[in-house]
Amino acid sequence: MAAKNRPSVVDTTGKLARLRELFTKEQYNLTAYIIPSEDAHQSEYIAACDGRRGFISGFTGSAGLAIVSKNSAALFTDGRYFLQASLQLDSNWTLMKQGLPCVPTWQEYLVQELPEGSRIGIDPTLISVSEARNLSESLGKVGSSLVATDRNLVDIVWGEERPSRPAHPIIVLPIEYAGRSHTDKIASLREELAKANVYGFVVSALDEIAWLFNLRGSDIECNPVFFAYALVTKEEVALYTDAGRLTNEVKHQLGSEINFHPYEAIFNDIRGLKTTLKAENQKILLSNRASLALAQAADEGNVELNRSPLLEPKAIKNEVELEGIRQCHLRDAVAVINYFAWLEEQLALGKNLTELDGSNRLEKFRAELKDFVGLSFETISASGPNGAIIHYKPEPETCALIDPSLLYLCDSGGQYRDGTTDITRTIHFGIPTEQEKHAFTRYNLDVLARAALWKDGLDFRHGTGHGVGHYLNVHEGPHGIGTRITFNDTPLQAGMTVTDEPGYYEDGKFGIRIESVLLVCGKKTPHNFGERGYLGFEHVSMVPIQTKLIENSLLNPAERQWVNDFNAECLQKVRPLLKPHSLGLKWLEREAVSLK
Repeated sequence: MAAKNRPSVVDTTGKLARLRELFTKEQYNLTAYIIPSEDAHQSEYIAACDGRRGFISGFTGSAGLAIVSKNSAALFTDGRYFLQASLQLDSNWTLMKQGLPCVPTWQEYLVQELPEGSRIGIDPTLISVSEARNLSESLGKVGSSLVATDRNLVDIVWGEERPSRPAHPIIVLPIEYAGRSHTDKIASLREELAKANVYGFVVSALDEIAWLFNLRGSDIECNPVFFAYALVTKEEVALYTDAGRLTNEVKHQLGSEINFHPYEAIFNDIRGLKTTLKAENQKILLSNRASLALAQAADEGNVELNRSPLLEPKAIKNEVELEGIRQCHLRDAVAVINYFAWLEEQLALGKNLTELDGSNRLEKFRAELKDFVGLSFETISASGPNGAIIHYKPEPETCALIDPSLLYLCDSGGQYRDGTTDITRTIHFGIPTEQEKHAFTRYNLDVLARAALWKDGLDFRHGTGHGVGHYLNVHEGPHGIGTRITFNDTPLQAGMTVTDEPGYYEDGKFGIRIESVLLVCGKKTPHNFGERGYLGFEHVSMVPIQTKLIENSLLNPAERQWVNDFNAECLQKVRPLLKPHSLGLKWLEREAVSLK
């Protein structure tokens, strides 16, 4: 059953009019204004106070960028959100489907679609310095310019209704979970700064700050991070965050060598370094994703841009983190299996359950588990056609009933003190059609995720895999598997985590996705060509693949054996954790059956 009503559409006429009025103010004098999705830390997921693009456009997906000019408004987003955006945008907006032929990028749009000599405004905290430099160069070719506004114009339109920035208490992640002290991490960072011959490093990414200091927070829903900056030099380590959230435990954990300053003080402190940087003939290191505002505070001539030296150390997990990831995934499998068993029983009894009812019940199963903190993202609980909306979110007013005669896609995850989970399974509570079995088998169990799709002239509009944090962000770089150029910059290394999530989607009919988290590990091979070593994967998502959705004839013997081995491993590892004679145990024993 499809959603009961079209998702609510917000009338943006008044908001756009008020924003355009600001263009004419003498201090701005703008042709257009850019509204990114990200916050001042370039976070993928944001707090409510930073949802400016959603406020001005009505589109609530996590990825996208809005450009409002004097006469038009355009929303750019990728293939994961084409359907959602088309349902949420009102008639004031043009949807720009990024990646499709003849659709310009938002940067190209600014150059090609706006008049020459345009003044294009942006909040300098919301664009990276590297992006700003590239954009300014492109705009300059047509006499246009990028204008950093002293205030965010959308915030002015939003006014008193804009939520305040969260400042929830910060907690310590004990060494028995982190596996490495913050002092050791800081010492390693300083070694890297010395090699690079820079004065210090401004840490601006929230997950990097949390990882570096072995701290966690809850300022952004589902992401255990807190609003802060950090400055690490050869002489000082400073943490910039609101003082009221620093508990005695945090202060004791960090010790006297860490200095604390207000969140906003980072900009004045960087300005104060200018004389020192010139005297020592050194520069301050900024990540190439740090904001233009940070670079402007230091003067861009005093800044060296590079990949953050914390990216790879954070992505390559230590042995304590790896074991935590294994254990939390086993516990998480118990919750998912118990949920599927409960849902199957309720539907068999004729109960009417919405997609949101299912999502809420799954969260309750997770909440019963040891070290559970919260969800790692909002659960995608999607019945039938809603499964074709890649990042679907069931809403109370519009979500569908879960129909046992249709495919059910459930993409969910949890935050635990010993790790982060992310798992998708597509299951059927009745008898699947031949088309559903064909799509499930041919397009989701292929060793090369897109190969079978390409053979049929098809594809899916999301990456095949992403890194996963350790009790941190569910999407973690710098590595991944997919078509994005950034994924090709970083090779997989032992100790990294990565998901494997091929999918297939038919708009208006169904969506299919299987997603599991893998650990990248070294593998012994009979030979070692070039003495470079070889890598393999260890599965940690231990929920079986539903065999009644598999068309046996489409698999070769090796593929059938892989499915059988995987399901047998799920049974062997999770069965001892389920209660005897429980619905969950019965479901696991039935669903982990081998293919014939």
